[in-house]
Amino acid sequence: MKKLLVTGASGFLGWNLCSLAAQHYQVFGTYTTKTVTLPRVTLAPVDLTDFAALKTLWQQIQPDAVIHLAAKSAPNFCQTHPQLSYALNVEATAHLASLAADSEIPFVFTSTDLVFDGTKPPYRETDAVNPISRYAEHKVLAEQEVLQRYPDATVCRMPLMFGAVPTGATSFIQPFLKILRQGENLSLFADEYRTPASAPTAAQGLLLALETAQGLLHLGGRERVSRYEFGCLMAEVLELPKAQITACQQKDVPMAAPRPQDVSLDSSVAFALGYCPLSLKAELLALKGCV
Repeated sequence: MKKLLVTGASGFLGWNLCSLAAQHYQVFGTYTTKTVTLPRVTLAPVDLTDFAALKTLWQQIQPDAVIHLAAKSAPNFCQTHPQLSYALNVEATAHLASLAADSEIPFVFTSTDLVFDGTKPPYRETDAVNPISRYAEHKVLAEQEVLQRYPDATVCRMPLMFGAVPTGATSFIQPFLKILRQGENLSLFADEYRTPASAPTAAQGLLLALETAQGLLHLGGRERVSRYEFGCLMAEVLELPKAQITACQQKDVPMAAPRPQDVSLDSSVAFALGYCPLSLKAELLALKGCV
């Protein structure tokens, strides 16, 4: 079996991706502080911002392909800790792209729908980026570094993702579920739109991209919804108290990082390659009993 290196294996998407990839690859996953148990996955601790340590691990594994997920991905944290964000989100990504280029192996980097400013959705791969937060700015710089250093690499812009999680990780729905199950009220943005996808679907898209795509690729879901609309659907499908959910506006919640209003992705290029997200209702039904 070919050797696949997955950075950020202990995170939400990494855990889902490694579980799926282990059916087809000999998977090696990296983590920094949080470890998880993953059957058929060899896990290794490494600080990706330490290039010497990263290069040593690379030489030990000698991967045949790489999917780079590890990131500081909380926009508010990145806004207030820009040096930490830059070191991992940009510098480490650039180093990994160079190593992959030198080895001439498939390399997939996960970026974000937040590279757009939210004023002209839905966004295609050919649309101009315009980041409005430090996190998004760093992701744009990372995209540029990857494609300059390794033009054959693939940059996958990911949507808002949800699903089951390992211990110590979370997707955006876990705090929602906790609040509703505690009988508390949940206030969600009615003016922030995304094209969400489940983590298993996103993982399938990343493996497809690894095998079939180069350059920029959008891996959004099929439906454009606000967080409020998503929350109501989630409550309905998972049989939680929908009446506890109320709508609010972005301006009602002070945040360190600015947020675009609508970064819906047009993922028709990926759909043509065989990427096939289910409806949000079907994706949520598949999570019943798992979240």
